[in-house]
Amino acid sequence: MNTAADGLGVEKVHVWRGDRHVLKGVSLALRPRQLLHVSGPNGTGKTTLLRVVCGLLRPEQGLVSWLGQSIMGVRTEYQAALAYASHEPALKADLTALENLRFAVGLKRRVTVSELRASLDQTGVAACADLPARVLSAGQRRRVAMARVLAMSATLWLLDEPFTNLDAAGTDLLRNLLQSHVEGGGLALVVAHHDLKLDCSVHRLELTA
Repeated sequence: MNTAADGLGVEKVHVWRGDRHVLKGVSLALRPRQLLHVSGPNGTGKTTLLRVVCGLLRPEQGLVSWLGQSIMGVRTEYQAALAYASHEPALKADLTALENLRFAVGLKRRVTVSELRASLDQTGVAACADLPARVLSAGQRRRVAMARVLAMSATLWLLDEPFTNLDAAGTDLLRNLLQSHVEGGGLALVVAHHDLKLDCSVHRLELTA
């Protein structure tokens, strides 16, 4: 069994898309102070796995558990514990960076403007706080999306290609944030095409066609 009493468990998950068997009995266990790096060619179900894990997609077979219980039975607690960042930054174009964070994080917890500004500062885009998302570069939007993850104060991070559009400085910053999160007792499941180059406890899962 891959149910982790102190973390995330995925047990023999199967997902089909029409006649295509996308996920074929995928299992994993992720505990505090661990990061799981999910890799594999395009089309092997990496994003589908993330959507299953965060509860956006129900598998045809298998179980996803949090702290030893099915996420269907502890949905409220589980959603409060996770922060999900999709491949796209998912920012509302006409809202400022700060307004985007206030809207998204406010759905999860009470948060102050100073906390949100601090998150933007941590990801190097404090100067963009009052600019509409539509004028930001792709790299800046990615940093704002990561600031949103930080501001959620979540235990479990689920990140889909978080390094996309980041320059060398942004890549180093994200690596440092991931390492700090894991070393501080957090869990992270990261979909990425390249080596994460982290010193913390990194486990690997490669999906195949």
